[in-house]
Amino acid sequence: MFGPFVSLERRRARALADTAPGPLHDYLAVPFPSRNRDLAEVELVVLDLETTGLDPGRDRILSMGWVLIRGLRVVLASAQHHILRVDGPIPEAAAVLHEITDDRAARGAPLESILPQLLQTLAGRVMVAHHARLEQRFLDAACRRDLGGPFLAPTIDTLVLARRVLERRNHTLQSGDLRLFALGRRFGLPAYKAHDALYDALATAELFLALVADIAPRPPRPLKWFLSRR
Repeated sequence: MFGPFVSLERRRARALADTAPGPLHDYLAVPFPSRNRDLAEVELVVLDLETTGLDPGRDRILSMGWVLIRGLRVVLASAQHHILRVDGPIPEAAAVLHEITDDRAARGAPLESILPQLLQTLAGRVMVAHHARLEQRFLDAACRRDLGGPFLAPTIDTLVLARRVLERRNHTLQSGDLRLFALGRRFGLPAYKAHDALYDALATAELFLALVADIAPRPPRPLKWFLSRR
């Protein structure tokens, strides 16, 4: 895992040099945490995005929810939930799934006003998400479009960690077993309303802590054990 992380740090430095002053430049100016730090010493931002689809080139972000983990404890006071402004009609399937109507989205905050808040929160921290590749792709598209550069972040994917834990237990995985709500049930976690960005972020945070307790119940727990390979 050393190689990919060093590559990401070098990409951060290169992107910083190529990015004009502004929120993205400020974010990239903060070094990523050392991969050798113990997980309990690293602050994490658990993030969930709700979108109109899976294609960041065509689909839009409807809402964002995030919460901090500090000292391997969820900081509930840090929780944020933002409905984003969407111009034009929301596909019916997405509106029903996320319960975000055209009227509600029209009253939301513009993405370009929330994105700097998210980057400020992420600066110097590690991002945690379930199926994190989707969040990364949408945030990268948004940063390139609105802020003039790429989105880069050290990332932990709870889907990847859960697969690792279950395969180590020799569990046969069926379709849907790695979905967030299914994993919550499997690990005996509280049930939350699905497809709501804040509730999904909280559910992901609790799943992450359950996975950490399974993978490394006692220190040492170096960050590199948990980072996604990118």
